[in-house]
Amino acid sequence: MRRAALIVIDGLGIGSAPDAARYGDAGSDTLGNVARAVGGLHLPNLEQLGLGCCAELAGVRAVDDPEAAHGVAEPVSAGKDSTTGHWELCGLVLEQPFPLYPDGFPSHIVDEFARRTGRGVLGNKAASGTAILDELGERHCRTGDWIVYTSADSVFQVAAHEETVPREELYRACAVARELLQPPDGVARVIARPFTGGPGAWSRTAGRKDLSLAPPGPTLLDRLAEAHVPRVGVGKVDDLFAGRSITSIHAPTNSDAYALIEGALLSMRRGFLLANVIEFDQTWGHRNDVRGFHRGLVELDRAVPRLLAPMRDEDLVIFTADHGNDPTTPSTDHSREVVPLLVVGPRVRPAPLGRRRSFADAGQTVAEFLGVAPLPAGVSFLDEVWCD
Repeated sequence: MRRAALIVIDGLGIGSAPDAARYGDAGSDTLGNVARAVGGLHLPNLEQLGLGCCAELAGVRAVDDPEAAHGVAEPVSAGKDSTTGHWELCGLVLEQPFPLYPDGFPSHIVDEFARRTGRGVLGNKAASGTAILDELGERHCRTGDWIVYTSADSVFQVAAHEETVPREELYRACAVARELLQPPDGVARVIARPFTGGPGAWSRTAGRKDLSLAPPGPTLLDRLAEAHVPRVGVGKVDDLFAGRSITSIHAPTNSDAYALIEGALLSMRRGFLLANVIEFDQTWGHRNDVRGFHRGLVELDRAVPRLLAPMRDEDLVIFTADHGNDPTTPSTDHSREVVPLLVVGPRVRPAPLGRRRSFADAGQTVAEFLGVAPLPAGVSFLDEVWCD
């Protein structure tokens, strides 16, 4: 009757990865820089778990008696997007990065997308999701043409006003794009971006939908499915794994995610919970909103006791992240960072885990804990933390 939970705090990096400069991210340190920017963090619950033992953070002590096993993990996959990070956490390492399109997508893709969807295309360039609405939102509403854009990540984003294009039509168009965008043009995600409002007051809605490529190899979720171990998803995790071996209830805000995580841990008899907590990345990191990020950290800290209250004797809970998204740097994109590891449970020994060489160590640990076949990558740390 064992239960494991992997709670991914999207974008919550804790220091530059060794190869950060190759990604243009030298100096990125999401938690460290936010802590300095706000004059120190006050996160008593995360502090007691051992967050200050993972890295030096202004205002967060490295306590002598942390309640969690603690450390950091380096990314080894090529890339710094959510899909790559979640796949690596679940034991699948990418040797080649997803393709990027800083100058827009090739005409043969855009033209075929327009032909098959029956609407023209505006934009087709790298842009901020809010800035491109200011630039093209009014024209889109007048013509009905799609707003297509990308970013520093491997994404094909399609924006449409909900009063101009019904949301279901937008979703169908994104499914067409996903069919078109296969290797060698296999972007990590096609993202539907419905919005509302008017000039000067555009607002993206909670109807975002991500369509990822299917993982090219087995993941922790596949191993669990093969062994008939129940899997519960919270947040966009089903999209990130192309719906393979996981279904999920989406959570547009962090507070929604915390409520769903708490509910899952209250109701699950056995199995695995995979959760994505989205706003540190989507709402604050990408918009360089340091104050919002700080408020989110305080909210997370207050939620921790509630999230851990339903733990049972045979539970293993891992808090971690999939990449960084430093709101203090000029960039509004993801950052190549190490991520925190906080491992909690009634029978977890609060051991130092050091600097793990891959995010995949987390997934390999869960695989061993739940008794399924080993994953393609990762070194389990179960023996270091579990007390029989």
